[in-house]
Amino acid sequence: MYLVRKRAYARAGLVGNPSDGYHGKTISIIVRNFWAEVVLYEWDSVDIVLAEDDRARFSSVYDLARDVRLHGYYGGIRLIKATIKRFVEYCQARQIALHEKNFSVRYQTNIPRQVGMAGSSAIIVATLRCLMDFYGVEIPLEAQPTFVLTVEQEELHITAGLQDRVIQVYEGVVYMDFDRGRRHDVDGIACYHYERLDPSLLPPIYLAYHDALSEPTEVFHNNIRERFNRGEEHVVTAMQRFASLAARGRDALLARDATSLGRLINENFDTRRSIYTLPPWQIEMVDAARGVGATAKFAGSGGAIVGTYHDDTMFAALQEALGAIGSKVLEPQIRPGIHDKT
Repeated sequence: MYLVRKRAYARAGLVGNPSDGYHGKTISIIVRNFWAEVVLYEWDSVDIVLAEDDRARFSSVYDLARDVRLHGYYGGIRLIKATIKRFVEYCQARQIALHEKNFSVRYQTNIPRQVGMAGSSAIIVATLRCLMDFYGVEIPLEAQPTFVLTVEQEELHITAGLQDRVIQVYEGVVYMDFDRGRRHDVDGIACYHYERLDPSLLPPIYLAYHDALSEPTEVFHNNIRERFNRGEEHVVTAMQRFASLAARGRDALLARDATSLGRLINENFDTRRSIYTLPPWQIEMVDAARGVGATAKFAGSGGAIVGTYHDDTMFAALQEALGAIGSKVLEPQIRPGIHDKT
């Protein structure tokens, strides 16, 4: 029996735009500590197996209501179905014949929910990797992030941008430039400028998250898009500043200038705070990290932070300070390890 097993990993935005839909720039890192894994194997019909996230039993109506507030009305099943549909249409449009074997597909994920680590797109990326392997179809690497984005935007009407999909496809450390002038087509799919950076250029990086106080991404982004679209000067200027921070962050990395990178990370959060209404508990996480001398910004839409630190003593202080407010601290694994399944 032919079996395919693929993983896609969580991610953290190191510096740059809070969302890349503003034609800006960003640097992201992969976080291999957490993953979504999809397993696909030959079957007599196309069968999508329910996972733990696809809950249909609750302890009470209050448990159900809380689950919907945090996780929405669907688990990963809709993500897998939409990916399969879009993959079939991609192949049909290019007259790529698919063999007639069917499959069963199941998934599991340990990516913390609703803390801005891109758990949903990880399921799609892992599913796409399984489909390409099973059918022997290779979508160009540069085009895969946009393919994943169309699954979310056009099939599922999820508000999303390219950043998460780029880093999950490329992995490692990636500098992205979404300027309109950087746009080009690959296999008829719009792409931008994606530059891999050597992970060894990074100073010590930590990641912290608080999964007990999470919230959906759309709550975080509130009305920023509307304010940007109508040309509100403060928001437009902030988005331009985010892009500048990412470009300067790339320069700092290439120069191995950890001090400058740390300042840019802090400025990134301060700029974001100037235009967003942030929950006090998320600000508390940043303040706690900065209080021990580390740098800090949101890793995504909120609920997780990322930053630089100096040494083991400071890392221990981070664990103590953030642990006191219910947050978990870890060192993100960026390079492949012996236990990875790709």
